[in-house]
Amino acid sequence: MSDTALHTDYKALYEESQLAVMQLRHELDQLKKMIFGAKQERFVPGNPTDQAQLSMGLTAEQVNATSLIKAKKIEYTRTEAILTNPVITHPGRMKLPDHLERKEILVDVERKEGCREIGQEVTEELEYEPGRLYVNRYIRPKYVSADNTTILIAPMPERPLPKAIAGPGLLAQIVIDKYVDHLPLHRQQQRFARENINIPYSTITDWVSNTCQLITPLYQALQKQVLASDYLHADETPIKVLDKDKKGETHRGYFWVYHNSLQDMVFFDYQPGRGREGPSELLKDFRGHLQTDGYAAYNIFNTQKDVTLLHCMAHARRKFIESRLNDEDRSDYALAQIQQLYAIERKATDEELSEADVLALRQQEALPILESLGKWMKQTYIEVLPKSAIGKALAYSIERWPQLMIYATDGKLNIDNNPVERCIRPVAVGRKNYLFAGSHEAAQRSAMLYSLLGTCKLHRVNPFTWLKSVLEVIPSHSINKIQELLPQY
Repeated sequence: MSDTALHTDYKALYEESQLAVMQLRHELDQLKKMIFGAKQERFVPGNPTDQAQLSMGLTAEQVNATSLIKAKKIEYTRTEAILTNPVITHPGRMKLPDHLERKEILVDVERKEGCREIGQEVTEELEYEPGRLYVNRYIRPKYVSADNTTILIAPMPERPLPKAIAGPGLLAQIVIDKYVDHLPLHRQQQRFARENINIPYSTITDWVSNTCQLITPLYQALQKQVLASDYLHADETPIKVLDKDKKGETHRGYFWVYHNSLQDMVFFDYQPGRGREGPSELLKDFRGHLQTDGYAAYNIFNTQKDVTLLHCMAHARRKFIESRLNDEDRSDYALAQIQQLYAIERKATDEELSEADVLALRQQEALPILESLGKWMKQTYIEVLPKSAIGKALAYSIERWPQLMIYATDGKLNIDNNPVERCIRPVAVGRKNYLFAGSHEAAQRSAMLYSLLGTCKLHRVNPFTWLKSVLEVIPSHSINKIQELLPQY
């Protein structure tokens, strides 16, 4: 082998090792950030007038010149203001709500003869008693007719679970404690025991199971209303499930979550896996815009002519946050441009613009930024190592850029998939407490409750009040009018 060939081989080996070192350093930095760093993804850009730093040597004119579509140039100016902390006058002690029960406690002093009352000093104290259990006794007098042939007795009022001792309020509280306040059933059992009420764990699980069976028609009605929308957000999140076929191990199932941000409804669907079969079956009749995080399972909808797939700008932004340790200058430029896009969205929200006005604002201000940023990313990708963190961030966005720009074509669309991700947060908190679902059927029941209680949250409805009232009336409610019991009505 000649010296030249040997030198070439060593050079290639050196470059490969340097790339591996760079990737390992990036992974180590990410791990350190996960363990010791802040979890937020806040980005504070540098001096915006430093054009060389932001554009990596590309001026705004050069970036716009590379655009395939001529875009109107928008001038952005930044004004510096001196902020002073306003003097805040303490409002005093919080006024307690008028609807709370008041128990008056008279604290008097021993008076001497001749004293007269000139007023009162009233101090209010907020107090608490643990949740109270009580017993409803249904007493039904029995009568006999005059001829002693007929017994008369009033029928029992409708109860959610006729053969159970639990009333609608107790059933509702057990469900809310677990699926809203994330208190596992065995801890609720311990709390009952402190009140000398010993309820077997199996009984509590049966109550939850039978409650879910009772409200299944409501879940099905919610599914129809969510999927009837022409704009959905979709995402998925894992859930550990006990599987009788896997002794000593849990199965990794998934909640597939669909959020209707136009009518504020959310629907959870449990599937044993993360394959495309779940969304493919559930959304087989869907027509409209479907927004996702770019997961490959949703790519099947690219082939459906009546479905427009758009992606999430927050996920693209996150890639550049992660690449700052690798290439701060290029990452900061991309983040600064994305920050301007979000500033436009805040402007539309703050001014409460209509869909038509939002579309006009995006076309005028956001579209030029999107087009120039897309061209900049393509040109910059050539200058970086594809396997580096910045290279992967650029590749992620370049591949999805057409879908990331779609939101600017319709005023009803969101820039990101955050609405559905906010609906998933209770699941993330809950599984840290109850750890796993007892079976695939239990996981599906959890999906049902997360759907209905999540919709309550979106409409700012008290979930306990809603569920208790539903359990009181649903046994005798007409199935043809079941949608009237949904939280949004």
